[in-house]
Amino acid sequence: MSDRSTASERWLRDYGRVAAAIAWLDAHRTQQPAVAEVAAALHLSPGHLHRTFTRFAGVPPHRFLRWLTVGAAKELLRERATVLDTVAATGLSSPGRLHDLTVTLDAVTPGEIGRGGAGLTVRYAVHATPLGEALVATTDRGVLCLRFVDPPTSHATARADLAGEWPAAHLIEDPGATRAVVDHLAALFRDGQTGEGGSAAAATSVPPVSVLAVGTNLQVKVWEALLRVPEDRVVTYSGVARAVGRPGAARAVANAVGRNPVAALIPCHRVLRSTGELGGYRWGTTRKRALLAREAARSSAQTG
Repeated sequence: MSDRSTASERWLRDYGRVAAAIAWLDAHRTQQPAVAEVAAALHLSPGHLHRTFTRFAGVPPHRFLRWLTVGAAKELLRERATVLDTVAATGLSSPGRLHDLTVTLDAVTPGEIGRGGAGLTVRYAVHATPLGEALVATTDRGVLCLRFVDPPTSHATARADLAGEWPAAHLIEDPGATRAVVDHLAALFRDGQTGEGGSAAAATSVPPVSVLAVGTNLQVKVWEALLRVPEDRVVTYSGVARAVGRPGAARAVANAVGRNPVAALIPCHRVLRSTGELGGYRWGTTRKRALLAREAARSSAQTG
């Protein structure tokens, strides 16, 4: 078995256990379970749970579990809310600028959309990632989509949906061409090489990726704004609306956040409701909580 196959199996297994831990914590939300209790509930030894959570989050279980609880979003908003106007003015050496450094956007033209992708070659494949299975599609201008494929959606359905959106495009199943996108996402999860310290030098280990964005002018502006939210911070929908010059359009902004075509590459999971509630997430609130918990736990570990 190749190293890549081994890593893929481990990613899916680890994320499945993180998702199971979230479900178990929700069912026992009135308690304060010890790490050993969570391990037992998942039929793992404490040592096995420690290794699983350390691979996924880069921190030991007790730090990660703190941020997996139902009330964690309110604590994030209270302690880690940021103002995008301020973030936009900071330099590239500021904490958490990894996405801003390594993801760029190029918008699809209205004509390309109207022609159904005629003349466009789209290479796609379903891959294992640290956040579950995902359909990845790319063109020579950038990543067209990264969509998580969760049951009951099948691989065939995900492929059919892509073909339906681009009926005139030339679609080619090509795992080799799309693997670089998975490598980018994996690099964000790699311990000690993710740039969580925030420096431009730290980000050089993450391969850059360009996104071919399909959306309205407002949607593209929202996605660009989300790339400026540092990893250790969150923002509200109304905050994003102000940042894109549409202070009264929080609902439209929420729709744009939900239309993010490339999942975790554009960090839409960092947007919360102003009440401190988690808000929705196109790829499931379990995945949103796992991402936020991972980022908060790593940041807390670094600051002591």
